[in-house]
Amino acid sequence: MSDEEHQFESKADAGASKTYPQQAGTIRKNGYIVIKNRACKVVEVSTSKTGKHGHAKCHFVAIDIFNGKKLEDIVPSSHNCDVPHVNRTDYQLIDISEDGFVSLLTENGNTKDDLKLPTDDTLLTQIKDGFGDGKDLVVTVMSAMGEEQICALKDIGPK
Repeated sequence: MSDEEHQFESKADAGASKTYPQQAGTIRKNGYIVIKNRACKVVEVSTSKTGKHGHAKCHFVAIDIFNGKKLEDIVPSSHNCDVPHVNRTDYQLIDISEDGFVSLLTENGNTKDDLKLPTDDTLLTQIKDGFGDGKDLVVTVMSAMGEEQICALKDIGPK
């Protein structure tokens, strides 16, 4: 036995996976799928018939949930696809800084200050106008695969 201390450099997170496998044939419209390492919402699924060499294929058309780009993929229906863990969380909006970051109130009373304003113009103007009018706003934050973005807004009345 040695008396040396071993130092381990950990570059991983807590071990929770960002995705889980699901058979391609079971993924439906409005579900989620990972295409080209991006979390996407499926808008269209078409399945081809089994060919001469075996597998039926699923053709997925999906839209990236963070940047809105359209992506496509074709996968044999018996193979597994990665499906992202997508979470939606509501936070109360406290403040908007000049550099475009928002300050949000979490359920346990802490603040979350690492999110930028959304890139969607209509949602951006709704948030800025509502905050400027002194309304109490609740934003919905969608997170998947280590990315987070404000995706919806609720007005819960004046402050």
